[in-house]
Amino acid sequence: MVTLGCKPVSEAVPLDKGIDCMKNFGTAYILERREIGIFNIGGAGSIEADGETFRLGFQDCLYITKGTKSVVFRSDDPKAPAKFYMVSAPAHKACKTTFLSLADARKKPVGDETTSNKRVINQFIHPDVLETCQLSMGLTQLAPGSVWNTMPAHTHERRMEIYTYFNIPEGQAVFHIMGEGNETRHILVHNEQAVISPSWSIHAGCGTAAYTFIWAMGGENQTFDDMDHIAIGDLR
Repeated sequence: MVTLGCKPVSEAVPLDKGIDCMKNFGTAYILERREIGIFNIGGAGSIEADGETFRLGFQDCLYITKGTKSVVFRSDDPKAPAKFYMVSAPAHKACKTTFLSLADARKKPVGDETTSNKRVINQFIHPDVLETCQLSMGLTQLAPGSVWNTMPAHTHERRMEIYTYFNIPEGQAVFHIMGEGNETRHILVHNEQAVISPSWSIHAGCGTAAYTFIWAMGGENQTFDDMDHIAIGDLR
């Protein structure tokens, strides 16, 4: 999996700007054998994919299929530029390039106020929403007063995951917990930072305030609930 970011300000920025595709991917263009999911976590902007333009506001998503040769990013207002966060995974088939707003996402409320983890999992790039080759992405929003995500913790050996935290209030942070269940470690993350989680690692977090994060998964299995849970009492 590959994670990228683009913050166009005063000019249009192509996806491959500054990237040697043949050296880094062994292909003529980035999406020759890849698919990509893109979230906008900044101001309003647009993405042009092989001549078709999609407008993305805050927390909107665009899935772009394998075989798309040209991807160009723009911001509507240089003073409030878009911030396009993206994750790409290898793909062996072409699907349909699709725009998804937050309203289009499949909502899955989980957690509880008593355990400080009340949240809504918004499934955007997900088998129940649209077809992809292997990429899955979504956005989880914690309710005010809740700080824990993904507890009880789990692993999923059949895929890896990337978390990107944002909407973290100024002066606050998130302790992202990872590692094997019997020997956990933490990484302190601040606003708009990402953490890569290999398949053998748990991935959970506790913030000093409520926050939002984007999860992205790639691997052999797209089944969302395909996970190996670890009881809180067994964590070390």
